[in-house]
Amino acid sequence: MSQYIGYRCSICHKEFLPASILYTCPNCGGNLDVELDYKAIQTKYQIEDIISRTDFSLWRYLPLLPVTDPGGIGTPLRAAGWTPLYTPPLMVTKLGLEHLWIKDEGRNPTASFKDRASSVVVARAREIDAAIIVTASTGNAGAALAGMSAAIGQKAIIFAPKTAPQAKVAQLLVYGATVILVDGNYDSAFDLTIEAAKEFGWYCRNTGYNPFTAEGKKTAALEIWEQVCLNLPADSRPLNVFVSVGDGNIISGIHKGFKDLMALGWLNSMPRLFGIQSDKSAAVANAYFAGTEKIIPISATTIADSISVDLPRDGVRAVRAARETDGAYITVSDEEIIAGIGELGKYGIFAEPAGSTAFAGLKKALLSGVIMPDDPVVVINTGNGLKDIHAAMLAVPAAPIIEPTMNSLKKYLESNK
Repeated sequence: MSQYIGYRCSICHKEFLPASILYTCPNCGGNLDVELDYKAIQTKYQIEDIISRTDFSLWRYLPLLPVTDPGGIGTPLRAAGWTPLYTPPLMVTKLGLEHLWIKDEGRNPTASFKDRASSVVVARAREIDAAIIVTASTGNAGAALAGMSAAIGQKAIIFAPKTAPQAKVAQLLVYGATVILVDGNYDSAFDLTIEAAKEFGWYCRNTGYNPFTAEGKKTAALEIWEQVCLNLPADSRPLNVFVSVGDGNIISGIHKGFKDLMALGWLNSMPRLFGIQSDKSAAVANAYFAGTEKIIPISATTIADSISVDLPRDGVRAVRAARETDGAYITVSDEEIIAGIGELGKYGIFAEPAGSTAFAGLKKALLSGVIMPDDPVVVINTGNGLKDIHAAMLAVPAAPIIEPTMNSLKKYLESNK
């Protein structure tokens, strides 16, 4: 049985009973937090009941999720989450950190963090008998929804900007979703999706708009708790989590996961959350720097398409995620993002631009003294580099072309000693 008992508005704090479909607050339009029955969870479960499970996916945390078991055993729907943590020795030495982990979300079934939200939303759609799920996406969220929907035969419609990377559009089409490219940016696709959902009765997955998206994304925090927090020494400095920010829903979802654990008494101290944005798409960071929660739209032009957003739909909670955890926002240039792809690659990690953004933010935090050598750090790579080959090619020199002869090979090797 799900422990979901209703919603609470993040702005006006009004509470609402469970409903089949409820997106933003009917009272003020604010984003809704899904409320869980913590007492019931504490009564029924202990930490050991969770970490002893043999289901190595996000579904091991089903007792902390607002959905019932969606089925789909043996499909990609049940393979999302439980992504690996890497600690490349050469990276640790170069950065001078004593405790560093890279959480690679590119290992999810459709190769991005967004599988977490889409898995939970698809489970919710199955509960409420939704005929069609629709979402707006620059690629990753749509691919995740298309893939998770295909796994259990759920119909999905994806609106994406016509400028979305071709690799991501290809995923949408291969998974069999109905794909509609919009002659506009992500924000215009987002608005059209909401209108269409209202007009045709479709279930809208839109990031931030649907409160169940944050519930899927919080599972990354639950994994970090189990994989890292439970193994840190009692006298350890607080954990620091670096994640790229676009719409704001990933960092707010991670914050929600840690808050759930704190409410249950299963987490000793709140990790510090660092939101990293491109300086060409920094609406949330701008609000943080100004000491406000007012999100002012900008014209986003970053090469990191996954976090290129004019008006973040979960901006308020994203600002709070850093401010309430003693974290911060950091902006990086697109040049630093591209350089990060190449640097991560040298450690065996292939990141798309949004993934390398978090790594670029960590490097900046180290230079400024925000992060010290003995601070434990988790950096989240939100997606695989194959999602955006154009950006990847910008990060590395072009491969040479030689004649297929030993003489040409020797000449090349000699000139590149």
